[in-house]
Amino acid sequence: MVKPLKLADSTLLHYIATFCLLVIIIVAVRLYYVWLTRIKPRVPSTNSNWNTDCEFQSEAVIDGDFITFTKIRDFTWRTTRDRDEKWDSNVKFDLREIKDVWFIVDHFHKIHGLAHTFLSIEFNDGRCISISFEARRVKGERYHPWKGLWRSYELFLLIGYERDLLGLRTNARGNKDYLFRAVTPPGKDRQLLLAIAQKMNQLSNHAEWYHSLLTTCNTSIVKVVNQITPGRIPFVWRNFLPGYTPKAAFRLGLIEDWGGLEKTLEIARVDELAKSWDEATDYSEFIRQHMPISVADKH
Repeated sequence: MVKPLKLADSTLLHYIATFCLLVIIIVAVRLYYVWLTRIKPRVPSTNSNWNTDCEFQSEAVIDGDFITFTKIRDFTWRTTRDRDEKWDSNVKFDLREIKDVWFIVDHFHKIHGLAHTFLSIEFNDGRCISISFEARRVKGERYHPWKGLWRSYELFLLIGYERDLLGLRTNARGNKDYLFRAVTPPGKDRQLLLAIAQKMNQLSNHAEWYHSLLTTCNTSIVKVVNQITPGRIPFVWRNFLPGYTPKAAFRLGLIEDWGGLEKTLEIARVDELAKSWDEATDYSEFIRQHMPISVADKH
């Protein structure tokens, strides 16, 4: 039998609740003060002493059906600390030669929802470039999602060869990675790359803040896709937890169906295969050797 509260007990609970409310108000006011005086005044930079892996923000020169990127990262990763660094200059692509768009999910944490997403563009000549929205860091700085909430990193749009960006994750870091062929409406693959190129040019001239919840790898992709096809990706909670995006993308018809969700996930996983890459054959061709041909190529 529950005993009724005595008047003294009720008064004590009232004081405790009042005290807790007061503490919450003081903390909220303090955080708001810090935001107004220390965080909000910060201005993002395009010119800092950046880490070498995010040293150059590429720009795009568009000339009719051709697009030229001023800088493309081409690192060779043996481990996360041991690498050969190289940036290719003025690399040209024919927009008419886009073969496929690929959606990549990189699980870097034991918490399933924490993942990095980015895109790869495959061309008919076999070249594959990867495009990744990331947090740009100055020398010696490491990424942490908590810091990313407080205007600590600029938004960086990295373009590099797939054997660099994906190879870093499959081989050097040993992450679990999935490669899905995206379903793109006719002509939208070209528009997608053009929209990404325009965003690169914007960031090169006017820096923006990265945000760990609102302006991330995945939310930035969603924004670009919806820019060229409004409403293509609806607002869902999985957008903020990229590790769960494959299920949503499958249900929305954004990625190809390779025999149901579970079978698609099985085929799309590439990290285990990538670890057996001999470095002599083409990395992108090697990790796609077991994948179905494009639905579009069947017709």
